[in-house]
Amino acid sequence: MTPPLYIALRFLTHRKRALLLSLSGVVFGVAIFICTQAQTQGFSRYFIESNIGSNGALVVRSRFRPRYEPLMVAAKNSKGTSPRRLYFEGITNPNEIMRVSRQFPDVVSCSPVLRGTVSARSGFENATVDLYGIDPALHAQTTDILRQLIDGNFDDFRNNTSSIIIGSSLGEVLQAGVGDTVQLLAPNGEYWRFNVAAIARAGIGSIDSTRIYSHAKIAQALLQQPSGASMIIYKLRDRNRAPVLASRFETLFQHNALSWQEREESTLQLFLTLRMSVAITVSLIILLAGFGIFNVLTMSVLAKIKEIAILRSMGYRRRDISAIFLWQGALIAAAGSVLGCVLGALMTWGVSHIPIHLRGLLYTNYFLVTWDWHHYLFATFLALAAVFIASYVPARRAAELPPVVTIRGSR
Repeated sequence: MTPPLYIALRFLTHRKRALLLSLSGVVFGVAIFICTQAQTQGFSRYFIESNIGSNGALVVRSRFRPRYEPLMVAAKNSKGTSPRRLYFEGITNPNEIMRVSRQFPDVVSCSPVLRGTVSARSGFENATVDLYGIDPALHAQTTDILRQLIDGNFDDFRNNTSSIIIGSSLGEVLQAGVGDTVQLLAPNGEYWRFNVAAIARAGIGSIDSTRIYSHAKIAQALLQQPSGASMIIYKLRDRNRAPVLASRFETLFQHNALSWQEREESTLQLFLTLRMSVAITVSLIILLAGFGIFNVLTMSVLAKIKEIAILRSMGYRRRDISAIFLWQGALIAAAGSVLGCVLGALMTWGVSHIPIHLRGLLYTNYFLVTWDWHHYLFATFLALAAVFIASYVPARRAAELPPVVTIRGSR
């Protein structure tokens, strides 16, 4: 142990009350930062995983071709504009597109979907629903539908073409459960009868309150669609590569391709803004703790003027005196960060067991948290930076005190 570190420890333990006040500010600042970041990112990550688990990391849909314009109009609008497109509903050749796209190493699996909006009726209840015509085997490989089932059996749906899977919130609206009959209205005004084979809960309100899954061939006949697929959804090995793959698919297939980041951009921006707002607010607690340490060390310098002078007369250099007070700040920051990380983990665990009844954008019965070591690293860095800045000025002040003058007790 170096002499400046030993003296710093003696100075700290000599004023225990000031030490505890300074330490508590850092501890609670770090802990609250970790806990709030775990909460905000927990809800964000749950939304992302639920959305990708239901809608895929990447979607290929409407075919397009360049929109041709008269020569004079094109020349007038050529500056700063991207090529305009003319879109056509549906997938031209879904089987060929899937065959080619499976050759990409990032693609795990893909599934064609025929999507349409119909009216559903069960008893005296009616609702407008989002019908997904799927291939059961491919859809189970591409999405989390097997994990999302809360009632019923997927095999019953797979083996019976006149069966459907409905969202949990939609089932409550229609007052329909497993084994009940739901009627879907075709464009020609005819009602088709289906048996509810299972109920799924994706965890996102907009999906659970509107979605119904049926067999693709049945959906094609009901919707009277010539195309067998409205879109193709993809499961990727690395979901963060979805934008790059979407760009390549658009060029290769001449179909519109959307990554999950682009598809849910507005909601993701909302979560990001919330995280930043909470982080800025909680960071002020750590900064206030830094101001507290600044005051404590400044008072310590004033109280230790004669001791500093004695040390200078014994041969301690200016940087040695400065190191004593910097070590005090470093010890407070290190101890506060460690204790804050432990307290933050305990607070995060406690918050994750608080029951809530959230229904709407997300579905959860408990606070959602994320265990991420980046939260602890960033909170520790923030505490160290704030305490170093708070310690630097008193340390410089102590180092600049003249020895002869300080022995007299005045500057």
